[in-house]
This record gives sequence, structure tokens and C-alpha cells, in this order.
Amino acid sequence: MTRRSSSPELLAEAARFRDLMAGWPTGVAVVTGTAAGHPVGCTVTAVASVSADPPLLLVSLAARSRTLEAIEHAGQFGICVLSAAQRRLAQTFATGEPARRFAGVPFRWVLGVPVLHGAMTVAVCAVQEALPVADHVIVMGGPLWQAEDHAAAPFIWFRRGYWDLCPAGPPPGGSGRS
Repeated sequence: MTRRSSSPELLAEAARFRDLMAGWPTGVAVVTGTAAGHPVGCTVTAVASVSADPPLLLVSLAARSRTLEAIEHAGQFGICVLSAAQRRLAQTFATGEPARRFAGVPFRWVLGVPVLHGAMTVAVCAVQEALPVADHVIVMGGPLWQAEDHAAAPFIWFRRGYWDLCPAGPPPGGSGRS
């Protein structure tokens, strides 16, 4: 794919672009890392699978993020996909004072990375590549450890708010039981 130079007619006004992306329903996760032996983390909605062979995923973090700085220094990070029961944590890790985000939050250390208790899906990843793009950095990582709670209920970020999801029935070919 050839990279095209930006031109004024292709650039959307930032507020209009945020409106466009607000219509994209997405999961909510907390990306975690370690800085000077202390846990750090922030809420993200930009998590995606890159490849199954080899397993590789990406997260997008603001270039000025303390969590990004910790991840780049340590070379690993955690992804904790939040359950509906953790809605409060999404807000805490999005807007709370960075030094206090883990205050009173139950977590455990896995391979030197903090992992939130009660998360629906969690992974600890080794950084494979970090790509600066505009005002963010896309960090790609390979999972070193993962766990899932199939009984946890998901929630999403959509139109600038949190929404609960209700199951539409069992998945195709499955019984719906975990």
C-alpha cells in the first residue's frame, strides 16, 4: 500500500472526526505497565488483532502517555478487557489522577505486569514494535500469557457513553455454556 500525502480536502475537522468515531462501538480495556516498580495504566478503546500466526495484537496510546513511556521502557504490557461490572474502572483509568489510578483496585502481578482482577479477558504481551502515528503510538505485542472469564458480561463504548450488551442467544455452533 502506498502512503499518500495529506491534502486539505481529505482532512476532517477534529471535532467532526470524533463524531464519526463515536459511532463505532468498541470494547473497553485498560492497558497496564510498570514504572519504577509501580503499576501504571490507562483506558483505551483501540485494541485489535493484527495476526494469528504469529499471534500479534495492537494497542494505540497517546504519544504523551505515562503508560506508553513505561511500556516502551519495560518492553511489555498488559491488556485487561473490562467486564460490565468494571464500568467504574473505565472512568478511573481514563480520567483519574495517574498516580492514584490503582488505589484500591484489586490486581495481581503476572510476569512483572499488573493485571486487573475481574477483567473479562487479559493478556500480558511482549512489545514487538512501536510505530509513531500522528499524536499516538501504535504498540504491537505478542501474548506471553492470557486468561479469559467466559461468565463475565461485556460492555462497550459507543456515542461517548458506556453501554451494556445482552446476549442474543448462544453463538453459532455452540451451546452458549462455558
